[in-house]
Amino acid sequence: MSLARVNLNGLLDQRRVWRGRAVQAPSAEAAQPTGHAALDACLPAGGWPPAALTELLLAAPGCGELQLLWPSLARLTAEGERVVLVAPPWVPYPQAWQAAGVVLEHLSWVRASAKEALWATEQCLRSGSCGAVLCWPGQADDRALRRLQVAAETGHTLAFALRDQQAALNPSPAALRLAIDAQPAQWRVLKCRGGRAPAQPIAWPAA
Repeated sequence: MSLARVNLNGLLDQRRVWRGRAVQAPSAEAAQPTGHAALDACLPAGGWPPAALTELLLAAPGCGELQLLWPSLARLTAEGERVVLVAPPWVPYPQAWQAAGVVLEHLSWVRASAKEALWATEQCLRSGSCGAVLCWPGQADDRALRRLQVAAETGHTLAFALRDQQAALNPSPAALRLAIDAQPAQWRVLKCRGGRAPAQPIAWPAA
């Protein structure tokens, strides 16, 4: 099955069907493992902070962000959860996502302009119809990121904002900020809500 583009209104129409999610406080949400044992061991929640915004700060596009996320996205789609890509900087390659274990039937690609992308991401997060929403905001101030954080809490959804590492110079309301370095290939936890960021980076095998 190939990856299909969808319009935002069609995606949000899924709210007409109750999905049976338990209503609970974000702090009581089940842990969302990253699929990388060394990283999970460093994070207070034992994985991605549930119902919250995570910022992935990239040394360069394509430096390993998909390899980091694919195990989680494969798990979510295998469980029937929808994963949404909002305005990615490249056309998704279905064969690569499928090879990574992602169920393409539950993967959606929303095309949006730079001005519309943050709004589209917020609406997807608030809808409660998605397991995870990924966005690539070129410019996002504290107010915009805070709206995404609140939307993730409202919709009980994993939110990922993939940005350039220069964004680390500015404060962020994200529950987790993780830098992805290419040389050497490593992850650095810059901020994690509920615990102290580990002082040492985590090495990972580059793709």
